[in-house]
Formats: sequence, C-alpha cells, structure tokens
Amino acid sequence: MIDLHIAWFILMGVLMAGYGILDGFDLGVGVLHIFARGDEERQLFMHSIGPVWDGNEVWLVVFGGALFAAFPDAYAASFSGFYLPFMILLCALIFRGVSLEFRNKHKAKLWRDLWDFSFFMSSLAICFLLGVAVGTTMLGLPLDKYGFFTGGLKDVFQPYPILIGLFSVAGCTMHGAIYLYMKTEGELQRRIHGWMWRSFGFFLIIYMLSTVVTLIRIPQSHENFDKYPFTWVALVLNILAIANVPRAIHLNRPGQAVLSSSAVIVTLTALFGVALFPNLIRSSVDPTLSLTIYNASSSEPTLAIMMVIACIGIPFVLTYTGIVYWVFRGKVRAD
Repeated sequence: MIDLHIAWFILMGVLMAGYGILDGFDLGVGVLHIFARGDEERQLFMHSIGPVWDGNEVWLVVFGGALFAAFPDAYAASFSGFYLPFMILLCALIFRGVSLEFRNKHKAKLWRDLWDFSFFMSSLAICFLLGVAVGTTMLGLPLDKYGFFTGGLKDVFQPYPILIGLFSVAGCTMHGAIYLYMKTEGELQRRIHGWMWRSFGFFLIIYMLSTVVTLIRIPQSHENFDKYPFTWVALVLNILAIANVPRAIHLNRPGQAVLSSSAVIVTLTALFGVALFPNLIRSSVDPTLSLTIYNASSSEPTLAIMMVIACIGIPFVLTYTGIVYWVFRGKVRAD
C-alpha cells in the first residue's frame, strides 16, 4: 500500500517545482525588465510572458490549496509565522498582474514608468520572499506543543533566510535571462546573451555560498542523505544540470539551456524536500515539536479522496499548459 502522507509530500514538491519552473522565468523577466532600453524593449519583455504568466501562477494557488487541505496544521503555522511577509507577497502578486494590464492603458511616459517600476519591484519582492520562506522553513520556527507559532518577525528575517531569498532572486534572474534569449532576436538578443552569463555567475556564487552556510548553520540537513543513499542521485543531477547551463549557453542552444535551468529548479526542490523530510516545519525550540507529514496532516480518507481528485485534475492542467506553450512558441516581436 502507498503511504498517503509521503505521496502528498512528494506531490507538494511537484507543485512547488512546477511553479518554480513556470513562474520562475516570469519573475526573472520582471527583475530584468528594469534594464531594458526604451519603451519598445520593455513592451517586448512583457509580451514574452503575456500569454502565459497568469496560467503559471495557478501552480502557486494549487500548492496553497493542497497544503491547506492535506496538511492544515502546517498551513496554519506557516501563515501565522509568515503573516506579514505573505501579505506583502500577496500585494506584490496583485501589483505584478495590475502592472501587466495597466501599463498600456495610457501613453504618458510617467504612467508607463510608474507601472514598469511596479512590475520590477513586485517581481523582485515575490522572488525574495518565497526564498525567505524556504530558508526559514529549513531553519525552523519557534512552535509550542500545540504547533502554534510563538515568535515574531525576527524569527523570519534572519541572515540565513535572507541569503536564501537572494539565492531565489539569482535563480529566477538566470532562468528569466535564458528564457528571454530564447524568445528574442537581433540586437536585443545579443545584449541578453551577456545578461545570461552575468546572471549565471551571480547564481553560481550565491549557490556555493548558500551550500556552505546551509551545511554549517543546519548540520542536520544532510542526515537523510546518509539514511537514504538513493537521494544522492538528486545532488548529482543538480550539479550536472548546473554544469550544463554554461555549456548550452556557449553552444548557443537556448532551448537546452532552459531545460537545464528547469532541471536545476527541480533538483533543488528535491534537495530541499530530502533535507526537510519528514518535517514540514521544524521547531527551533524543540525538534520533537516539529510539524511532520504525519502529525500535521488531514485524515487518511481525506488524503485518499484528494489524491483521486489530483490524479484526475493534474493531467488536465499539464495538457492545458502544454497547449498554451505550443501555441505561443517562437520569437516575440513588437507587432
């Protein structure tokens, strides 16, 4: 029989990775948007994600809904612990969508500059805050014996979560630069080629720094790798995927570079899951008070019914996503 708790933990990882891949390049394009030259280039940047950005955000909505239904105690603790950051994140998500819709409603330069800056800042904030949430989850939150959050903002915005927030920004920027290179042409594409190398260099530096700090700051993060030797496969694949990004850029194969950066996101999500398992939220007060996939979950009948619904619904989401990307494949032009 399948352990439904583990199955839902893996499915949550799949949803997280799906969001990271699909909305990751959207957010990266938003961060790079501020460096575009002139109104036409900024419009091209927005056109490159225009048909897909809202569908990509569905993965985040599904992740939140699945967390609420499958692991309600973890959902409650995370939203009480990250209440202010999540409210800022929600505002950033709103302003990002509004910026995409409102920018072209008026031709005045001040109007467009305002929404361009809003698009950049909201994209940057989303990348950073999601990374902070991941870093804080790894580090742990002060939880009492009932699983209630008992800390404050100082327990969220610590140096390690801030570092992981920067790592998230670096990853999205690299992913977005590669996507833009694939979607553009001419002089703009040649400039973006330089952006790809610089963003990859920034990502690699933060990646190595984050790895070292994680091993020092959270020594228990590698325990599951020793307990389950097969999980080392994820680490090997992660290193190979990172190594293939500059290779694909050098060989001028943007499609392969996008697949490689997507594989980096998938394997990083897997490494995060392995390091966290079986916890959902670690308790920084007492490890025995941590919320796990077993003590923070819904009942097994609920998990079983939800799994049936997920098995029916996810193929439809994947099919829809594939069709949209196939229809809007190719280069983006001003017209």
